[in-house]
Amino acid sequence: MEKWQDVTPQLMLDLLNSGEVEANQIIDVREDFEWDYYHLENSVLIPMNTIPARLNEVNDSKPIYIICAHGVRSAAVCDYLEKQGYSGLHNVTGGMAAIASLKGFQYD
Repeated sequence: MEKWQDVTPQLMLDLLNSGEVEANQIIDVREDFEWDYYHLENSVLIPMNTIPARLNEVNDSKPIYIICAHGVRSAAVCDYLEKQGYSGLHNVTGGMAAIASLKGFQYD
């Protein structure tokens, strides 16, 4: 089985803007208050601590992009999902802070 891959925030935005990745393929594993502050439109919020109970909401028929604030929690979720048999996993390095910076928004 292939190991999950790191993806740069710029590549993530390029894939999203080109339509190659649909927003519902992006799983945001931050907490509600972080999501409320700033998130990618149409991405799916599944806080990290709820992932085991919500595996049925993770559809890996297409590549999945996991994002958090800075890339640490999302890497842990990629590890966990891979151990559960998921494939096509991508960790967005730098997380929402890097995405926000690329879009000219000060995240933290």
